[in-house]
Amino acid sequence: MRLPDDPHLRLNPLTGRSVLVSQGRTTRPWLGRQEPPPPIRPSYDPQCYLCPGGERASGERNPRYEGTFVFTNDFAAVRPDTVPGSTAPHPLLRATGAPGTCRVLCFSPRHDLDLAQMPVSEIRRVVDLWGEQIDELSRRYRYVQVFENRGEEMGASNPHPHGQLWATAHLPDEAALEDGRQRAWLESSRTPLLLEYADVELRDGSRIVVENPYWLAVVPFWAVWPFETLVMPRGHARRFTDLGDAERGSLADLLRRLLAKYDNLFRRPFPYSMGWHGAPGHVGDDEHWQLHAHIYPPLLRSATNRKFMVGYEMLAEAQRDLSAEEAAERLRAQSDVHFLADAPTADGA
Repeated sequence: MRLPDDPHLRLNPLTGRSVLVSQGRTTRPWLGRQEPPPPIRPSYDPQCYLCPGGERASGERNPRYEGTFVFTNDFAAVRPDTVPGSTAPHPLLRATGAPGTCRVLCFSPRHDLDLAQMPVSEIRRVVDLWGEQIDELSRRYRYVQVFENRGEEMGASNPHPHGQLWATAHLPDEAALEDGRQRAWLESSRTPLLLEYADVELRDGSRIVVENPYWLAVVPFWAVWPFETLVMPRGHARRFTDLGDAERGSLADLLRRLLAKYDNLFRRPFPYSMGWHGAPGHVGDDEHWQLHAHIYPPLLRSATNRKFMVGYEMLAEAQRDLSAEEAAERLRAQSDVHFLADAPTADGA
């Protein structure tokens, strides 16, 4: 059953938050900011501090890496030498030390590539890198957040294909919300929340964008961002280390197809923030968890029109202007072949 066109609320069962869906507002006149298309990049930039051999702000020089490359962030938001104690000069003024570490994960030596344009075999190396890093750091830290900000619109300070990893001794707010909601759902229904939700989406079909034997990508029923997607395993996997060889290869295939559809929608590299949520650490009592990735892209009506979370969204609740079903239909209709598949680079490579 499709919901009526009247404004309505949709509940996010992972967080307990609601989103106001106001269909039809995408037709309103727009005189606001138009995002410029990103420039074409060369395959190698000697001034880039993430390219092979590039000099970083710290003065350290990258190796001439040929695949993926990881280093500790020169401007880390959290550090392992932080004192973990607490202070509270007043009950309303509480602070706690936050030990951790931050790493930069370079996806490719090619300056001009993104996950959307990389071959499946190279995306698979990135998938394995995520798994290796999460496995290593979750033995020392309570939570490991892997994420990628793609494009200047999402705060990326360098266009070279890369992501980040922040490992912390504390459980961050979003993971803590999802932990509690998934735990409560399992206790009441005896089925992990996102496993049941994946079954609902597979039977409905209207919000599916890409699927394969092991993975499912949907515009979630409760999506906030215009073309937001949720990527889930079709089987039970609590964290990245639960994924076997077939699941990882299948994930690389799904990501290539999904991210190519994003770029093909407005025929430009689609900005987004993408991140993985999984069970914290290497502890037990995590049957309620299901590994998943959120992709939050800001573009709304065109390659230059961006959704801003301001006003009502900041002060009241999230709001969106097109239904999740319409967004999924538009993404699903795009080709799996990237529109720049045969285009030359800025340096002719």
